[in-house]
Amino acid sequence: MSWSSVGLSAIDIFWSFLALCFLVAFCAHKISRRYETRRLYMLFQDLIRYGKTKQNLKRDDWLRVFDVPKRWFWHFYATSVCWNGLLPALYLNFIFQRQSLPSWLTGIIDILTGVPSTDGQVPQLSTLLVQLLLWVHSLRRLLECLFVSVFSDGTMHLVQYVFGLGYYIAIGLTVLCSDRVKKGTGTLLSQLDWFHVAGFTLFIAASLLQHQSMLLLARLRTGKSGTVETLTHKVPNGGWFELVSCPHYFAELLIYISLTLVFGGLSLTWWLVVLYVLFNQSLAAQLCHDLYISKYESYPRHRKAFIPFVF
Repeated sequence: MSWSSVGLSAIDIFWSFLALCFLVAFCAHKISRRYETRRLYMLFQDLIRYGKTKQNLKRDDWLRVFDVPKRWFWHFYATSVCWNGLLPALYLNFIFQRQSLPSWLTGIIDILTGVPSTDGQVPQLSTLLVQLLLWVHSLRRLLECLFVSVFSDGTMHLVQYVFGLGYYIAIGLTVLCSDRVKKGTGTLLSQLDWFHVAGFTLFIAASLLQHQSMLLLARLRTGKSGTVETLTHKVPNGGWFELVSCPHYFAELLIYISLTLVFGGLSLTWWLVVLYVLFNQSLAAQLCHDLYISKYESYPRHRKAFIPFVF
């Protein structure tokens, strides 16, 4: 959906709802500490926390039944590599072989966008670039989970696990939904514009920032030889950790902003995705920031939680 559209499509409502849920969760977390002894508070915290922010949470035994290992994060990116690799393959087939997308896929997009498919639809360079960049992002994160990150025995909730798997399915469909309402004409090369270059440049810079941050986190638990020496949590230092507690979350936000730029910055749907990522990562960053401050008396007070110099 574009800014010029009046109504909201199903996909817009979906991302608006997710953004609102995480905004409410963020606000609820900020004001709920006075209710720490209540069961509803514990259930809420159990659902929003994972990994190190969850380890010291005093929970009832029945809540632990729903724990799954945080190291299963790699399942999210493996799912994304497969699904968001299939979709650009189908789109490339549409571009070069002029074969329509599968009917089951176009049917889903019809429902999500409210815009029926047409035989005269022109392939969009923005769509192809976003699909490829999303796949590259997922592949990098998968490799980092498997070969860089050192996971402890931290856990996440089963609901978070299922949500994470579904998220990467939804994000791939959202790219194609944005394609349905774009009106670019001409060949792919003729569609190339400055915002494609700007978005690609920001994507590379944000990806490098996130990778550097993941390396610094991993080195807290490994020796010079690369072998794991400890699974304890330490204060991260170096790089953008000198500015914020969670630069890898900030980089994630920048990556999604870069994809929005590749779409020309005019897709309401993708700005709603960015809004969701903003609130989602803000909550995760705030939980980590609170943990660092409460656990380490010497933790640098000038560091922000998420966005440098802002929050």
